[in-house]
Amino acid sequence: MSNYTYGESRPALERVSETTRLAQEAYANYDQSVQMLDRRGFVGTVLSASALVLGVAVNPSEATAAPTTWQPSVYLGFEADGTVVIMAHRSEMGTSSRTTLPMMLADELEADWKKVRVEQALGDEKYGSQNTDGSCSVRDFGMAMHKAGATARTMFERAAAQKWGVQPGDVAADQGKVVNGKTKKSLTYAELLPIAAKMEVPKEHELRMKTPDQYKLIGKKVPMLDEHNIVMGKATFGMDAKVPGMLVAMVERPPVYGSKVKSFDNTAALAVKGVQKTVELPMFKQPHLFQQLGGVAVLGDSTWAVMQGRKKLKIDWEKSPNDSYNSADEKKFLLDSVLKPGKVVRNRGDVDAAFATSAKTHEANYYAPLLSHAPMEPPVAVAEFKNGKVETWCPTQNPQAVQEAVAAAMGIPKTDVICHVTLLGGGFGRKSKPDYVVEAALLSKATGKPVKVIWTREDDIKFDYYHTVSGMHMKAGMDANGKLNSWLFRSAFPPIASTFAPGMQYGAEFEVGMGLNELPYDIPNIRGENCPAPNHLRLGWMRAVAHVYHAFGIHSFLDELAVLNNTNYADYMLKSLGPNRNIDLSKDGVKPWNNGQPISKFPISTGRLRRVLEQVVEQSGYGKQKSGNGRGFGIAAHRSFLSYIASVVEVEVDKNGKVTIPNVWTVADCGTVVNPDRVVSQFEGAAVFGTSVAMLGEISAANGRIQQSNFNDYQVARLTESPRNIQVSIVPSKEPAAGVGEPGVPVIVPAITNAIFAATGKRVRDLPVRRTKLV
Repeated sequence: MSNYTYGESRPALERVSETTRLAQEAYANYDQSVQMLDRRGFVGTVLSASALVLGVAVNPSEATAAPTTWQPSVYLGFEADGTVVIMAHRSEMGTSSRTTLPMMLADELEADWKKVRVEQALGDEKYGSQNTDGSCSVRDFGMAMHKAGATARTMFERAAAQKWGVQPGDVAADQGKVVNGKTKKSLTYAELLPIAAKMEVPKEHELRMKTPDQYKLIGKKVPMLDEHNIVMGKATFGMDAKVPGMLVAMVERPPVYGSKVKSFDNTAALAVKGVQKTVELPMFKQPHLFQQLGGVAVLGDSTWAVMQGRKKLKIDWEKSPNDSYNSADEKKFLLDSVLKPGKVVRNRGDVDAAFATSAKTHEANYYAPLLSHAPMEPPVAVAEFKNGKVETWCPTQNPQAVQEAVAAAMGIPKTDVICHVTLLGGGFGRKSKPDYVVEAALLSKATGKPVKVIWTREDDIKFDYYHTVSGMHMKAGMDANGKLNSWLFRSAFPPIASTFAPGMQYGAEFEVGMGLNELPYDIPNIRGENCPAPNHLRLGWMRAVAHVYHAFGIHSFLDELAVLNNTNYADYMLKSLGPNRNIDLSKDGVKPWNNGQPISKFPISTGRLRRVLEQVVEQSGYGKQKSGNGRGFGIAAHRSFLSYIASVVEVEVDKNGKVTIPNVWTVADCGTVVNPDRVVSQFEGAAVFGTSVAMLGEISAANGRIQQSNFNDYQVARLTESPRNIQVSIVPSKEPAAGVGEPGVPVIVPAITNAIFAATGKRVRDLPVRRTKLV
């Protein structure tokens, strides 16, 4: 192992490396693709030595295999002194995965939380999916945590019963010890380890799970494990990684997607003090997947040196088929495309016949631009190629994808790629795409030294896997009383799948399943159509994915229909939802994507959607508050990632058209909640993220080149532009845990634009809002 330095050293539990499925396959099925791995067994795999501990950081030159006495699970180990070691196999970027999943295991184990040490797992498929995307960590791994904890607890209880010569029912675990119910004597887990480790592993049906009233951590406010170290500047992020003898690198990438180096002159670059060499990176081969873009790397002693050296490169680029790509032309193409019939993705009744007999109809077009992920920490990675193997240290959402992509690029087995996961300074989906790690690995092989590739903010904005652009067309028919009898929904967007399968022009199942084919309204005639759209860039999933633009179109249009019928959105939606029921989309020829989950477990419930809408109306006073004269209230309610969310936004628009947001109210029904404080924080963050999307965010291209480069021209909400007060209410629920990290975003965007209409009478159909003159 390389002698790299993170700071303070600490013994660790594990070091492993294995594999994941192909990036294309993993992505094509998105959330569904994790299911086989997620459901693998959790008992019986023995952990091996040494891994990164994110809370303080590890120096492997000093680390030795921790004195683990027993490892009953891939997620769980015990040391001789009774310390409980829980492996965090999901990435931490503020969502609290590193705290919440271990909480569940520790609670079920009846461990003393103060004696628990959480360690970050390396990339290894034995853990199941490590792709921290799709708002599914608790949903997909909560039960595995419960079972792992219950299994070990049962074995400790049986060990104590054996030692005391009593029945297992006469003892009970309690905070790291087992208590004899009759004598009140107790034995600690440390004392019981030698016996428990030899016990037969109980069958699943023998496990006695705790009931909610017995929880000591689940459902309680538990601080993030890394909170103190983050605040004190001691936590390890990707940018903190250092390896002795490493070179620092920056890459000058092709300015147009699909271009490559024709020739370059590095004379001036090499003359910069601290620059050691330049290396040409090959252009990717289709399908792109998570390969490097190509270009010329400048390597040297320091960030400053390579930054200055890169500026002095002279590169002549080959022409690209995307040289003529312009956002203005694409917008026109998309909005023209949705005026023509597309691929039918849902059909109920006959919308055309209904339109012909409707008392009135209404139609509108909507547009949402390209967006960048723009995490506060741009991509960065350290890699060392040595003895035919690669070791990496990086802020990644998916270490198994790192193994897959690096192995493919280097021509080595995936088992020869070791991926250490640091904390992430934001991710939003960008850091599940490890092209930046591939760059570092290729450069390490070319130079024979460890290499740290650093992306600047400009690199991050100009060379992202962008959130796609979209055009939408809505048309509705109503009877004389304003009741909806028909709804046509067309959507055109260059699909994410085109990054993985060139030439794709229609959305993948998951993109269509994010709003386009699952309108929940009680309308006899509904048709959803996906219209074709070619792609000219790298596209990828971003927080809330296709729900962002589809929810904007759906709930803006619903608000327009409400106004047309002299009512408000809430009353009109409640009437349009019809009776409480579980929607059966199969009757409309739709096999629900449903985030890859069985519809029987996660039905589409209009009752739950109705409840969050009614509650947010009550809490905010929406409908009772007076809008107009520069002050307005907007609302939206939407199901995404299996959760039901409703938000009300209050805006104020001054005489110069400046928009401020005094208040946001959000009500969320996301099933069973494990860590309520972190759930609330995710919806607070979603309100700010959604504000950036609605008000400011836009990536545009001219002659194939991205026009934005930093936060001066790709704006995100500053403190003065963010909501001043955010109130989040979580609906108590016994339903299965659903998504939290993403579903708060889609409702915020239309709630803001609907509020702006209420305040000014100006309808925003094109995002971002800053493009619309409001006064």
